[in-house]
Amino acid sequence: MSYTFISPTMARCDVLLLSLLLIAAVSVVAFADREVDCVYTFYLKTGSLDGAGTDSIISANISDKAGQEIVIKNLVTWGGLMGQGYDYFENGNVDIFSGKERCLPSPVCSLSLTSDNSGHKPAWYVEYVEFTTSKVRADSTYQYFNVSQWLSTDFPPYNLTAVRKNCPVSLSEGGSLGELFYVFVNCERV
Repeated sequence: MSYTFISPTMARCDVLLLSLLLIAAVSVVAFADREVDCVYTFYLKTGSLDGAGTDSIISANISDKAGQEIVIKNLVTWGGLMGQGYDYFENGNVDIFSGKERCLPSPVCSLSLTSDNSGHKPAWYVEYVEFTTSKVRADSTYQYFNVSQWLSTDFPPYNLTAVRKNCPVSLSEGGSLGELFYVFVNCERV
């Protein structure tokens, strides 16, 4: 019969290691339900064309290259920063909206704006949207979406939604060189 001698130092190391593993497990469980939030900010420019402003409710969907999205049903109530009584989406104005939502896994690269076509003056001409994402202890990201389109059933393209995708297209993601060239040359709008 042989006996193994365990020194007091060895026993303390085992207890220490076991304690560290227990603390790590408790920490993972305690913080598992806490998603990191990002602050998303829209700088939205209404065109200067005659009748470009609207009183409609405007919604936005933002998504990353994998298609994970955040739906904002009403930009004004979600994060309008222009003050009480301000008239959003008026001719020539740049309106600012900012709110906190869960962070998407990769940077936002796709935007969909939709008008509900309600209210007085439902037609709306959007020039552009500048969009930023801010996250604690991370660099902010910026995306520019050139819209230059009516959201209206009265003006071409007779659609209440505008979708703009600036997501990267690469050969490694299944795109062909011809597709890359076509998108680059034609600045395709989706």
